[in-house]
Amino acid sequence: MRESGPWTYALVNTVHILGVSTLFGSVLALDLRLLGLGTRVRLADLSSMITPIGMTGFAIAAVSGAAMLATKATAYVDNPFLLVKFPAIALGLLNVGLLNLTPAWKARGTRELSRTERRQLAVFGGVSLASWLTAITCGRMIAFW
Repeated sequence: MRESGPWTYALVNTVHILGVSTLFGSVLALDLRLLGLGTRVRLADLSSMITPIGMTGFAIAAVSGAAMLATKATAYVDNPFLLVKFPAIALGLLNVGLLNLTPAWKARGTRELSRTERRQLAVFGGVSLASWLTAITCGRMIAFW
C-alpha cells in the first residue's frame, strides 16, 4: 500500500478512523442506555436505529484495519498493544453475541423489563464499553510503540 502512492496509507487510515468513530459512537449510545441513562428513549427504538450503523462502522474499521496491518505486519509482531487490542475486539464481539441471546434483549420491545433483566443488560453494557475502549486505546497506542 505504501508503494501505491503517498496518500494511500493516509486515506486508508482516515477511513479506519471514520469506521472506528462510527462504531464507537453507536456502542457508546447503546451502552449508556443499557447502563440506565436516557431511559426516556425506548431501548428497542434506539437499538433498531443504532445496530445497523454500528455494524457498518465495524465492517469499515475491520477492512481498513486489516489493510493497514498487512502493510506493516512484521513491524507489529512484537507490539504489546496489538496483543491486547485483538482480544478486546473479540470480547466486544462475544459480548454482543451473548447479549443477543438473552431473554431480556429479545423482550426489550415487547414488555417492561424486570429490575434483574435491566441489571443484566447493564452488565453487558459495561463489558461492551470496557472492551471497545480498550481496543480503541490500544489501537491508538500501536502507532507510538
